[in-house]
Amino acid sequence: MKNVITEKSNRKSCDIDLMDTKNILKVINDEDQKVAKAVKKALPEIEKAVDMIVEGFLEGGRLAYFGAGTSGRIGVLDASECWPTFSVAGDMVLGFIAGGDYALRNSIEGAEDKIDGAMLDIENMNPTKNDVVVGVSASGNPKYVLKVLEEAKKRGAKTVGVTSNDKAKLREFCDVLIVTKVGPEVISGSSRMKSGTAQKMVLNMLSTASMIKIGKTYGNFMIDLQSCCDKLVERGNNIIASILKIDVAKADNYRIKANNNIKAACVMYKKQCSYDEAIKLLKQHNGILRKVI
Repeated sequence: MKNVITEKSNRKSCDIDLMDTKNILKVINDEDQKVAKAVKKALPEIEKAVDMIVEGFLEGGRLAYFGAGTSGRIGVLDASECWPTFSVAGDMVLGFIAGGDYALRNSIEGAEDKIDGAMLDIENMNPTKNDVVVGVSASGNPKYVLKVLEEAKKRGAKTVGVTSNDKAKLREFCDVLIVTKVGPEVISGSSRMKSGTAQKMVLNMLSTASMIKIGKTYGNFMIDLQSCCDKLVERGNNIIASILKIDVAKADNYRIKANNNIKAACVMYKKQCSYDEAIKLLKQHNGILRKVI
């Protein structure tokens, strides 16, 4: 483990147990400042990964995250938010964690080294040439992640690695390797901290930028959101009102007529057409609202 940067001792926190609360928090916060800078340095690789994901999406492909522990949980979190935010099919963005769903709330010792678990998850996903498989790991060395990437690559899928270790073994199996060099953790080996934060930022970029590029936003509005609760109904109405420059009451009326479809509501108002005609126009332009209105 001597080559794994996240396992090394951070000299700035070596006496953290002797500090008062204020200085403990200052050390943590000072170290957190390094995360965004590390991610910024990795932007060229993140860009390559996004373009690869978009290319796959446009061919009906999927994006899948695989990780163990914190990394797995972050992947599942990002994947699970794509449906309500962008209204994509439930299997378009997937998250897998070593040890299965039980591991989301419980630590399963040794799950990160279970090759049979990796094979089970990759079989369940069944990656194809249009899919992008992302292995997420602070060290980049767990057998679970390595096996997943190796198998995905064998099956023709594109592969991406997200790690904080530039000597990660997963490099061998990645078409694109994203390394966020955040340095040693405040608590040695606690990669839920800076490494986990960096992973969260990178996965947010991968999914969000990809969704933007396939037309899931209009400006910075999430125009494909699911109006499945009062908050999202209100947000949807405000989005329609803002895009069309109409009052919220009228926006609500068009949202209802459009069966909660924000894009269709905008087209119906702009083109003064029926819901079916609006859907047809959107399909003709691959669902990209800006091309229709």
